[in-house]
Amino acid sequence: MNQKNSLGLNNCFLDLEDPIQLFKIWMEEAEKSEPNDPNALSLATSNKDNSPSVRVVLLKEFNQKGFVFYTNLNSQKGNELKENPKAAMCFHWKSLLRQIRVSGTVIQVTDEVADQYYNSRGYESRIGAWASKQSKELDSRSELINLIREFKQKYNDVNKVPRPSHWSGWNLSPTSIEFWLDGDSRIHERLKYTKDKSGNWIKSLLNP
Repeated sequence: MNQKNSLGLNNCFLDLEDPIQLFKIWMEEAEKSEPNDPNALSLATSNKDNSPSVRVVLLKEFNQKGFVFYTNLNSQKGNELKENPKAAMCFHWKSLLRQIRVSGTVIQVTDEVADQYYNSRGYESRIGAWASKQSKELDSRSELINLIREFKQKYNDVNKVPRPSHWSGWNLSPTSIEFWLDGDSRIHERLKYTKDKSGNWIKSLLNP
């Protein structure tokens, strides 16, 4: 039997006032069903000229303060976020026929938070953060391979690879979060949480 919540939606939407709690529940279900990277999301940014761009990144942490991902601060997305801190995320889990959209404003995480995550990464990934001039043109693949080799020689102790100052994380503080469930005949179910000026979450139903 297809159980419904108090809004008439599928019971997977539950009856929660806090969208972060619902996100946590949906993410835990995705982790059980998605074969690869359930924390993958499409990140949309826009530069100062309002030219949009989108790419897939990995969510590394989330809590009441927002959704955190890491990158080279001088990459295309890094520069765009410095020019325009408004951004959007979209999670899509095909196995669950679900989608979550998050919109808000980003701020850079503290050095302490960035250091902690950076030091949890594998040696090769930490070296890669030094060697890759992310989003910049590359003359040849060998150029990158040589840089990786050079940084491995410079930081040959796997336990002592400092975090580059140009590599850190962004926290997207949400102003809206929308939960979407695939429906028969394209009659999808959509529940949107919007944060008001007092910081409270307001729920609303959307047409499919």
